[in-house]
Amino acid sequence: MRFVDASVFLHAYLVPRKSLPLAIETLKGNARAIVKRVAEGEEVATSLVHISEVANILEARTSLQITVDILSGLFALRNLLVLQTSKASYESAVEDSRAYNIGVNDALAFVLMKKEGISEVYSFDKDFDKLKSVKRVAE
Repeated sequence: MRFVDASVFLHAYLVPRKSLPLAIETLKGNARAIVKRVAEGEEVATSLVHISEVANILEARTSLQITVDILSGLFALRNLLVLQTSKASYESAVEDSRAYNIGVNDALAFVLMKKEGISEVYSFDKDFDKLKSVKRVAE
């Protein structure tokens, strides 16, 4: 099982407002391929915090209806394990954020992954490359 970072959903679902460089188009294609595999049943995990991160950005960039439709679709997936967070896990994430010089929500993913025994993450965020025990998968 892999953890899915918010960056994957965002790159898959956000429609660009202008033409993009080839590297970004390739990245978005990789994100759509990951989301397709998840939609077809690949077992993955994410957290409520990461889904909330997706919701906030989608609401800012799309309509409320599109955001609600996407989130409803995610919550309907039986193969998507949505991990719960706690104050303690977020406090650990803050500590890991400082220790590894990574974003707090990336550190939260790391905390949750360790707890669940997950060692791979679907992400386009290179912060995960700083974590020796985590393999970042971007395609």
